[in-house]
Amino acid sequence: MKSISFYIVSIFIRLKGVKSIFSRTRLDYLKLRKSDIKFPDKNLLLNQEVQISKVHKSILTEIIPKNAKSEGTIILYCPGGAFVYGPTDINWKSIAIIAKKTKLITFVVDYPKAPEVTIEEINTNINDVYNHLTAQQTTKNIVLIGDSVGGTLLILLVQRLLKSKSALIAKSIILISPVADCSMTNPKIPTIDKKDIMLSIKGVLSAKQMCAGDIDLKSEIISPLYGNLKGFIDTYIFIAENDIMQPDQEILVKKLFAEDVFVKVYRGDNSPHIWPLLPYMKEAKDSLNTIISIINNLESKGRM
Repeated sequence: MKSISFYIVSIFIRLKGVKSIFSRTRLDYLKLRKSDIKFPDKNLLLNQEVQISKVHKSILTEIIPKNAKSEGTIILYCPGGAFVYGPTDINWKSIAIIAKKTKLITFVVDYPKAPEVTIEEINTNINDVYNHLTAQQTTKNIVLIGDSVGGTLLILLVQRLLKSKSALIAKSIILISPVADCSMTNPKIPTIDKKDIMLSIKGVLSAKQMCAGDIDLKSEIISPLYGNLKGFIDTYIFIAENDIMQPDQEILVKKLFAEDVFVKVYRGDNSPHIWPLLPYMKEAKDSLNTIISIINNLESKGRM
């Protein structure tokens, strides 16, 4: 049974008109960008120390918890935003809680967005951030966390690293409602679109086309479902039932299992896209605590 807070937040999302924005053939990305927070204040980050740097065209925000662990494990968080906006307050609040409760130094990458740049340049920026972090002598392990297209970008990163036979410092990835296939051609999606309170096919497809440029949306450059998953790292994935991305996430999970990859799936019954990040919702708090437990358990078992 869902909590009262679940229904209150669901009503708020509907009233905010997020679905309406994503129901337009040409996504109004400038309107979405009004919620962007590029430089969060310390209150938003729970008064943890912050350092900001620039890597290529990305803003890299380092969150340093009080009594941060110094054994060399860090978190790299890539927020979503349909490739065209973000990060927003829900991204900052959620990752601040994760950093504080795991006591791990956490890096948030604010990569350049479409339509000003395309997926190729975004991928290059993610590569450069990863290389920047791995070049630090203190970095021994990286936990990757990504929501929505942030998860997409991190899956693509791991696939590129595997393809180039690079050493994988990152051993685990936590995915929250990732976009597995940007083409939105799965025949099950239209049925879910009617129940999805946040996203709709038209707007999502518009954003993906802005990002793809001349690249086919089924290319492994932008849609990880079409890339190689053999040898992929341990994967923890949060799948929402009422999310138009859900059908392709299920295919992704099957493909990972087929390659004998360790996969743990967490399902949000009747839940919307990126539900673990939504504020004030009991189910979100529970899921965020699950993510924290995953990280702490990985660390204790040495599986980072």
